[in-house]
Amino acid sequence: MKTNKKILIVDDDIDVITVAETILTKEGYTVISASGKEEGLELLRTEKPDMAILDVMMTTHYEGFELANEMLNNPDLKNVPFLIQTSIDVLTTTKASVQDMAREFRRDSNFKDLNVLLVKNVTDGSAGIDYKTDDGTSVFFPVGGFLTKPIDGTKLVCEVNKLMKK
Repeated sequence: MKTNKKILIVDDDIDVITVAETILTKEGYTVISASGKEEGLELLRTEKPDMAILDVMMTTHYEGFELANEMLNNPDLKNVPFLIQTSIDVLTTTKASVQDMAREFRRDSNFKDLNVLLVKNVTDGSAGIDYKTDDGTSVFFPVGGFLTKPIDGTKLVCEVNKLMKK
C-alpha cells in the first residue's frame, strides 16, 4: 500500500500531528512534520512534499494563513496542494466563485465583522479563505479543502486522497 507520496503536517500540537501521522502512515503515506511556519517553509524547500496540511493558529492567530500565502506566492512551492486544519466553521455555497461568495459574506451584516471566512463550494469542492490582516485588509486565497479539529480519520483520509488523486 506504500504510495511514495510525502505529506507535510504543520501544527504546533504534537497530539494532532501524532494522530494524523498514524492515520496517514496506515494509508501508505510518508509523513513529516513541523511545529511552525519557518520550520514548515524549510521542510517544504528541502523535503519537497507532495502536499501539506496546515494548522491556522500556531505562534500567531494567522500563522497557517501566512504560510499558505507564502507557498502560493513562491514559484517553487505554489503547486504544492494543501488543506487547512481548523476549528473555525466553514460557510458553504453553490456559487461558482468562492472568492465572490466570500466578498458577498463580507458585505452581509451577519458576517462582515468576522476576521476569518472559510468558504467551500459544495457543488465542485472549490474552497478558499478570506481573512482580515491586522491592518484590516481583506486577503483571499484558494485552498484544497478544510479539515476540522478534532481530527476525523475518515474525513482526513478522504480529503488527502482527493488532493493526492489516490
